[in-house]
Amino acid sequence: MSLVAGVDSSTQSCKVVIRDSETGALVREGRAGHPEGTEVDPAAWWDALQNAIADAGGLADVSAVSIGGQQHGMVVLDAGGRVIRDAVLWNDTRSAAAATALIAEAGRAAQTDSATAAEAGAEVYAERTGSVPVASFTATKLRWLRDAEPANAARVAAVALPHDWLTWRLLGYGPADESPLGPVLDALTTDRSDASGTSYWSPAATAYDFDLFELAFGRPAVEALGVAEAAIEEIEGSSAELVDELLDGLQPGFGSFGVDGASGEAPLEPPAVGEDSAEAAATPVILPRIVQSGDVAGVTVDHPGDAAFRDGTAEGFPASLIPAGILVGAGAGDNAGAALGLGLNATAGDVVISIGTSGTAFAVTDHPVADATGTVAGFADAAGAFLPLIATLNAARILASISTVLGVDYDEFARLALAAEPGSGGVVLVPYFEGERTPNLPDATATFAGLTLANSTRENFARAAIEGMLCALADGLAAVRSLGVDARRVLLVGGAAQNAAVQAVAAEVFDVPVSIPAPGEYVADGAARQAAWTLTGTRPTWPVAFAAELAAATVPLITQQYRRAQSLGSLPR
Repeated sequence: MSLVAGVDSSTQSCKVVIRDSETGALVREGRAGHPEGTEVDPAAWWDALQNAIADAGGLADVSAVSIGGQQHGMVVLDAGGRVIRDAVLWNDTRSAAAATALIAEAGRAAQTDSATAAEAGAEVYAERTGSVPVASFTATKLRWLRDAEPANAARVAAVALPHDWLTWRLLGYGPADESPLGPVLDALTTDRSDASGTSYWSPAATAYDFDLFELAFGRPAVEALGVAEAAIEEIEGSSAELVDELLDGLQPGFGSFGVDGASGEAPLEPPAVGEDSAEAAATPVILPRIVQSGDVAGVTVDHPGDAAFRDGTAEGFPASLIPAGILVGAGAGDNAGAALGLGLNATAGDVVISIGTSGTAFAVTDHPVADATGTVAGFADAAGAFLPLIATLNAARILASISTVLGVDYDEFARLALAAEPGSGGVVLVPYFEGERTPNLPDATATFAGLTLANSTRENFARAAIEGMLCALADGLAAVRSLGVDARRVLLVGGAAQNAAVQAVAAEVFDVPVSIPAPGEYVADGAARQAAWTLTGTRPTWPVAFAAELAAATVPLITQQYRRAQSLGSLPR
C-alpha cells in the first residue's frame, strides 16, 4: 500500500491527512493551530505544519505530499530568503483603497467616452485576469506595501503565496541558517489555482501578466526558473538512484535551472538589492514557477524539522520528521483544493455552496469566465479547468449571532427553526451584518422586516435567520449561473451544513437537489488526491461519501419575501 499526504494550511489551523493512494481510505490525520490575526509570521505556519505532520504520525511511510492553503496572502522574501515582514492575509482590508486605485489606473489607458476609468479598469482586469481586484487579492497588498512601507518594498526579491512558501520550505529551501538547501528563490513554485487569485496571473492565457504586476508594485517581475534534474541528483541525503526512479516519466514537473551549492553545502547568499532606490526599482521580482496538477514541484531532502524533533526525543517520532525522497505536488488554493477533494468536474453540473464564517459558491467549468462587475471571481481550478466563485461575508456567523440573541445552543436553535412554517410567518432577515460582498454593499447593515406582534416568536426568528442566510447564498448561485454555469445539484458543505434545519431549508430555497457530503477535511483531501496524481500520473477517482440527499422542495414564498425585504435597503453603518 502506497500512502500519500494532503495538507490544508488554512487561516485557523493546519490539517494533515494521510490516505491510501489507490482507495483513498483515511489512514491517519493530525492538526495544529495557527495564530489569530490578519498579519501572521509565516514561521508560525511552518511550525504548525511540522506539528501537524508529527500529530499524523510523520511522513516516513509516505510517498507523495501536496499542500493546499488559504489564498491571496502576501509573503515577501529578501534575497537571502528571509521573510521581510509578517504576511498580510486575505482577510486584511487595509488595501481597499489600493484596489480602487489599481482599477482606475488600469482603466485610464483603455477609457472610452462611454466609460469611467473605474469601469474601463474593471473591464481590463476581468479580461486579463478573470477577476476585478478587491482588498483580498495579492496585487492590492503589494501596492499597499509599495506606498506604506517603501523600505520593505525595496528589499523584496520574491513574492509568494502561503502555500508556495510552505512548499518551498518543505522542499528544503529557506534562509541559509534555517534550511538544508538555502535561499534558492528560483525553486519557488505555485499552481494555477492559487496564482489566479493574485490579480497578476491570467487563467485564460495561463501565464503571468507582468505588466499588471509592475502596475501594482512598480517593479518588473520574472517567473522562477526552477531546479534542474542534475542539481536534484546531488542533493545531500537523496541518492541519485532514488531520484532517477522518482523522476522517471515525471520530468515535465521540473525546470532547467541549476542550483548553486547543490553539492550539500549551503548555497552562497544571493546578491542583495542595494539601498539605492533606482537599483531596487530595476531588479526583477521573482514570482513562483507554475506547476500543473500531476506534475512534480520537487523531492524532499532529509529535513530535521524543528528542535522538538531534531534529536529524536519526541516520543514516537523519528529524528527526521520530513525524510528524503518524498514527491511534492503542485499544491492548490483552498477552494480549488476543496473542489478536488469533492471530485468536482466540468460535466456533472455540481455547484458547491460552503457555509463557513463567510460563504462561497463555486463550480468547475471547462471555459474561463470574466465578470467586470466584480461579483464573480474567474479563478482557475487545480486540474486544468476553471473555477468561477462568489464570496459572501455573512454565513454561519448569522446563525451564531441569532442563536446567541435567543440564548440557545445550535441543537435548540435547529429545533426552534424546524418548528416554524416556511416563510417564518412573514419575518424576513436580510443578513448583511458585516456589509456584503455579493451583492457589493460594503456599508449595508442587517435588517429584520415584516415583524408583527403575532409573528415575533423565537421559532420565526430562528427560521428567518436560516432562510436569510441561504437566500443570500442563493444570490451567489444566481450570479455564478449568469455566467453560463450549469447548476443541476448543490453540494452543501461547511460546519453549518450538518445542521438539520439548514438542510431542510436549503431544499426549500435552492431549486435543484441538495446533497450533503459527509463531514471531512475537503481541502486536505483534495491535496491528498493531488499527491496521488503526482505519484501515479493519473487523477484518482476516490469515492465521495454523502450524509444526506435532498430532493428540491422549493417554496417560492421564501425567496419572494426576501426579494421584497431586500429592495427596502438598510440603514448605513
